[in-house]
Amino acid sequence: MDRFATYDHALPADLIAQVPIEPRDAARMLVVDRATGTLTDGMVADLPGWLRAGDLLIVNNTRVLPSRLRGHKRETGAAVEVLLLHREGPAWRALARPVRKLRPGTVIEVPPTVMSRGDVERAVATVRVDAVHGEGMVTVSSVDLEGEGLARFGSLPLPPYIRAEQREPGRYQTTFATVDGSAAAPTAGLHFTPALRGRLASAGIGWAELTLHVGLDTFRTPTVERLGDHLMHREYVHVPATTRAAVARAKAAGGKVVAVGTTSARSLETLGACVAGPDDDADDAFVAWTDIFIRPGYRWTTVDALLTNFHVPRSTLMVMVSAFASPETVQAAYRHAIERRYRFLSFGDAMLII
Repeated sequence: MDRFATYDHALPADLIAQVPIEPRDAARMLVVDRATGTLTDGMVADLPGWLRAGDLLIVNNTRVLPSRLRGHKRETGAAVEVLLLHREGPAWRALARPVRKLRPGTVIEVPPTVMSRGDVERAVATVRVDAVHGEGMVTVSSVDLEGEGLARFGSLPLPPYIRAEQREPGRYQTTFATVDGSAAAPTAGLHFTPALRGRLASAGIGWAELTLHVGLDTFRTPTVERLGDHLMHREYVHVPATTRAAVARAKAAGGKVVAVGTTSARSLETLGACVAGPDDDADDAFVAWTDIFIRPGYRWTTVDALLTNFHVPRSTLMVMVSAFASPETVQAAYRHAIERRYRFLSFGDAMLII
């Protein structure tokens, strides 16, 4: 169980969803009972029927930044794509391709994706490479990206496996996204509509929010064989005091804490690992950078149920889901999903593990 090969599966390319389904909650949902291994086919719209009054949904309210920059090197005209991951003071840590010919001091010129009436022809943003790191990572800076500049010169960073042109790029945001900062959407949250939220509330099921800004590991395929050799990149987590209080109330009343997505689950488990001491003040917000890598054998502290999409083979997300159920149960669920032609990955269907 300590090798990424254990978490592999053959994913037919035609099952990778290229466009989102409408409405959002019309996606299918495979319900997995981790105690018995029972698999039940359903719909996301059925979610209230699988939960009880007093249960609590925890969602990630991060909003995807228009952080993909497509430009050219000023010196040679060679095409360069830069994906901004997170701020580091006045600069950005980013993923660049191709990175092999980038050097400190390289200038990349990026044309606007949105033209305004006052723009002059050929207006560009100037992005400077400040440092080159390993694994395609760079540090870049640009005064042109401050304020409204990012919205003007950047675009939403859809995953590379989504090749279809999107009529509504906003569908890659959740309906409750309010906190700018992510390089990718927390995709389990894409299934929620205002109507579904209303039915959940009417059933007595709670709703609370936290923030985890999704970073590099969403885009990075592990390059090592053993789980213990993989290094997770840090991601910013903020759990408001109101959410902490809601979790405590639900637990005290015997309700289940249902993490919507792996990002919410990682945030809650980071919270549980960091504040277990008697001196913790639950009235405070919890703010941290997390690099937690959840794998089989992990003892869960907070999450009782998990709503998640179907993931890329051999990924840290597959490992994490297998830690919540079991590798055998998850492999059986994925075989079932492939046989029943569920839609996979970001715009795909959901799995509820209870």
